[in-house]
Amino acid sequence: MGVTALEYRKYGNTFYIRMDKGDEIIGLILDICKKEGIKSAIFSGIGGCSEAEIQTFIPETGSFETRKISGMLELASLTGNVITDDDMNYYRHIHAVFAYKDGENHYVAAGHLRSTTVLYTAEIELRPVIGGDIKRRYNEETGTGFWDFKD
Repeated sequence: MGVTALEYRKYGNTFYIRMDKGDEIIGLILDICKKEGIKSAIFSGIGGCSEAEIQTFIPETGSFETRKISGMLELASLTGNVITDDDMNYYRHIHAVFAYKDGENHYVAAGHLRSTTVLYTAEIELRPVIGGDIKRRYNEETGTGFWDFKD
């Protein structure tokens, strides 16, 4: 992560986050959740990125294939969630859509987002769960975790 001019504000129950060049979006969202004591939340955003690692889950192998893209990447859609387990370990599940140009051709790349770095700016809305917690339940069949509602 580069030198950041990260700024965020809380209005009502929602956090509004502006990230700048060199910031790694996922790490900063998790940092804010830890700093603010947010145990579970959903978020969305848009922006301009310089690189991204996008993954596709392959059920037959139980693994992810990763594709790296770089250049001027328009972050057209970012949506995801953050949850914790009983030991307060943080987990994220994020999907993203990027639009970009290669030569004269325009492309779209989408999938699970492993990481992405801001090129110009990113604007994120982070909405903590109010009135309860969503925890993580491990699923042996997929080797991943899913939402677990604890009352």
